[in-house]
Amino acid sequence: MSQHKNKLSTKQNTLSLRTGSLILILIVVTPYLLYVYQYLPDTTTWETPFFTLKSGIFPSLVFYGHAFFSKLVPLILLFIWFIDSKSWWYHAIAVPISTYIFQLVSVINDQAQYFDQVEFAYSIPVTAIVLTILYLIRSKFGIYVSALHLQEEIRQKEEAFERKQKEFLERRKYM
Repeated sequence: MSQHKNKLSTKQNTLSLRTGSLILILIVVTPYLLYVYQYLPDTTTWETPFFTLKSGIFPSLVFYGHAFFSKLVPLILLFIWFIDSKSWWYHAIAVPISTYIFQLVSVINDQAQYFDQVEFAYSIPVTAIVLTILYLIRSKFGIYVSALHLQEEIRQKEEAFERKQKEFLERRKYM
């Protein structure tokens, strides 16, 4: 029984380590996306065999890339923070997430007259929609995040119990 429990615990630890490592790699690599714009051509259109990229309202793709990635990177990091947070105030993170989504859409939208001048009245419906989507995603991932935290807490309590049991048996030997 103990050997089966040990194998199961090893599999869970491996899965937890892999998931944590992937999240860590994503968090570490994400800020480097801020510099991708430097590798874009300084033209208004870039045609590749896979896609055609146009700068839209921006003077060149370099400016478009800078605006796009300066909105995307904080959005990704805030999204990871929102999903992984176990604090009671994680709801407040949804507001900047919705603002960055609204700004990212205004960067992508070619017909936008004003860039990065988000009016509060326009961001309220976007915030409501984003909050709904985020809560749906969090409800799906939240179970797994809670389970991982609970699993870690149980593991720590088991280790503490085993330590106390060993100490008790050690003291009993000398009695």
